[in-house]
Amino acid sequence: MGFLTEFREFAVKGNVMDLAVGVIIGGAFGKIVDSVVKDLIMPLVGKAVGGLDFSNYFILLSEPPKNYTGPMTYEALTKAGVPLFAYGSFLTVLLNFIILALIIFIMVKQVNRLKRQAPAAPAEPPATPEDIQLLREIRDALRRDKA
Repeated sequence: MGFLTEFREFAVKGNVMDLAVGVIIGGAFGKIVDSVVKDLIMPLVGKAVGGLDFSNYFILLSEPPKNYTGPMTYEALTKAGVPLFAYGSFLTVLLNFIILALIIFIMVKQVNRLKRQAPAAPAEPPATPEDIQLLREIRDALRRDKA
């Protein structure tokens, strides 16, 4: 079997579409988690450790140019082209990953739990009411008498 034939069979099976949907949803979900970490969790962590902002944790790898008069923040120094060892940004991304992994673990655990539950047995049809049963018997008796 040729390479192109194998690839076509792989693509037609639906694996590619499932993967594409997963990547798109994962990207959107990643943005949500980034916002949760950046806008909700990191301010609380910063408050707990004395109001520190992790994004401004960095080490200058070289001095800014002599004519640089801007603030000594990560954003300003990065725009000025100063090389930085930005471990605060790394800590933020690492925290994003840990939270995302935890959320995905909880979701997978719940889906697996739901899959393990036995499907509910089909409900028994309700018993035929007595008046309906009597009408059926009368109908059957009339049919017998005609025959």
